[in-house]
Amino acid sequence: MGHHNPFDDLSKVPTFTLTSTDVTDGEEMPPPQRSGMMGIPGGEDRSPQLSWSGFPDETKSFVVSMYDPIAPTTSGFWHWAVASVPANVTELPGGAGDEKGAAIPKGAFQLRGDAGAARYIGAAPPPGRGKHYYYISVRALDVESLDISPDSSPALMGFYTWMHEIARAVIVPWFEVKG
Repeated sequence: MGHHNPFDDLSKVPTFTLTSTDVTDGEEMPPPQRSGMMGIPGGEDRSPQLSWSGFPDETKSFVVSMYDPIAPTTSGFWHWAVASVPANVTELPGGAGDEKGAAIPKGAFQLRGDAGAARYIGAAPPPGRGKHYYYISVRALDVESLDISPDSSPALMGFYTWMHEIARAVIVPWFEVKG
């Protein structure tokens, strides 16, 4: 399986700093961020802690997501999507993406991902298909909110994000289930 960066197909924009106390760019996805709900032993479906800085002063909001571009679907797989994160928010605590979304900032909301739930669903690649790369991104926008609702798809969020993105930060852990 090839490793395709989905952001290579989008407009080039400046980057900023994204860090996590839970996941590391280029390293294996830890068990808490894997999906017990989708059958991965030890998986907790716990969204990673994320912190970001160095984004443009004109940022008016952020979107946060996790996407697997090589899931065997022909459209990838959205694991998490959070819209309308206010510009003054620079961190999501670990576990913010649970089904209650209690730690999601006021005004922001989670969309239903490809597992059908408006919450974080951890890494769960099919056995024997090699490493899957999970693109965790925070994208800075020039609008306070996108023209979407909690019923919108993450793909629609992505399209409107592309139209308003002024900077992006990405970390990419991987996970593999041996076949």
